[in-house]
Amino acid sequence: MNEAIGSVRRFVTVVSVAAVAMAVALVTPGCGRTLSASVGGAAAGHGGKEAAVTSFRISSPAFGEGQPIPADYTADGSDVNPPLEIRGVPAGARSLALIMDDPDAPRGTWVHWVVWNIPADTAMIPADSVPVGAVQGRNSWGRTAYGGPAPPSGTHRYFFKLYALDTTLDLPPSTDKAGLLAAMKGHVLGEAQLMGTYSRKR
Repeated sequence: MNEAIGSVRRFVTVVSVAAVAMAVALVTPGCGRTLSASVGGAAAGHGGKEAAVTSFRISSPAFGEGQPIPADYTADGSDVNPPLEIRGVPAGARSLALIMDDPDAPRGTWVHWVVWNIPADTAMIPADSVPVGAVQGRNSWGRTAYGGPAPPSGTHRYFFKLYALDTTLDLPPSTDKAGLLAAMKGHVLGEAQLMGTYSRKR
């Protein structure tokens, strides 16, 4: 009797081990591929989109993100635009647009520079220059030119906002920031931003 019970127990154990082995062999690889495909697919999909967004960037060799803008590029210096570098322009872009503004101005956001129809293959905008073919719009001073930081008090932030567009724009030089934003609607492929600060020495 005891021998019979022992045989049954051994048989059950063997069957159980075999079942587990089969489950590992059949289920785990399939699950691994599915998980890998799912994670990889999600990562590739999200990562691809993320890469397309984050690879588009604007920077300056004159100052870093969130760092002070040198006085030479302000109303206290030569009052010329700082050098700007552009990387990772989205595929399909036909032109770029640039807006520089100061949201900390006491009377509301002050617009310093408005430019559009910058060639999409532009990699560098040197200091005191506008890319060939680009058009400058009207800033808050009413001028179609760059106007450097001139905060009345305290430290202000200045945002250089770059837009990749799927078209070029037929706008008169009298166009201001609001007009440019309206014309760009539905044509923006990507956005990049650089922020610098400035405060006057008293």
